[in-house]
Amino acid sequence: MSTTQPIRDTDKLKNFKNYYRTIKPHPRNYALIIIGLNTALRISDILCLTCGDVFDFSQKKFHTHMTVREQKTGKKNQVYINDAIQDALHTYIAFDKQTETSWIFESRGQQGNPLSRYQAYRIIKEAAEYAGMDKHISCHSLRKTFGYYAWKQGTPPALLMTIYNHSTYQITKRYLGIEQDDKDDVYKNIKI
Repeated sequence: MSTTQPIRDTDKLKNFKNYYRTIKPHPRNYALIIIGLNTALRISDILCLTCGDVFDFSQKKFHTHMTVREQKTGKKNQVYINDAIQDALHTYIAFDKQTETSWIFESRGQQGNPLSRYQAYRIIKEAAEYAGMDKHISCHSLRKTFGYYAWKQGTPPALLMTIYNHSTYQITKRYLGIEQDDKDDVYKNIKI
C-alpha cells in the first residue's frame, strides 16, 4: 500500500508549482495547486470555496482570511489569504464577472457544480509526473507539503496540529513525513 507523501525535494516542488504557470499554462489548475500548498486545507474543502469566501465584493479586495467549515470534522477554520494565493487568484478570476456564490473551481463539464475530486487528482497527478514524482503524490500531498515546509521553517508541531485540526500529535507527526535525512540534519547542525 502506498502512502501519500509531502513533496520534500525543493526542485521538484518548484517544477510542480510552475507546471501550470509556465509549461502548460492553465490559471485554474495553477490556483488550485497554490491554494492547496498555502492553506493546508483538504481538497474537498478547497473545491467548495466560493468567490465570496476569498473576495469582498463591496470593498473590491481580498479578505484577509477565509473561514472554512471543514467537511470532514465540521470544525471552523480561519485561514490567512497570503500573497501567493491572491496572485494566483488574480491571474485566474475576474472578480467583477463573478458573484459571491460562484465556485472558485467550477466544473466545466457540469456547470453550476464545483470541480470533482477526481478531476483535481488528475490535475495534481499531471503536474507531479512532469516534476518527476510519479508515486505517492495525491491531492493530500498538498496538505502534507504545507506542514513539512512549515515545520522545516521552524513552526512548532503543536501549532501545526492546531492548523490541521488533528486530534493527536501522532497524526501530525505522520503528516510531516520526517525521515532519516531530517534527523541527520539536526545532528549535523546542533551547536551545544
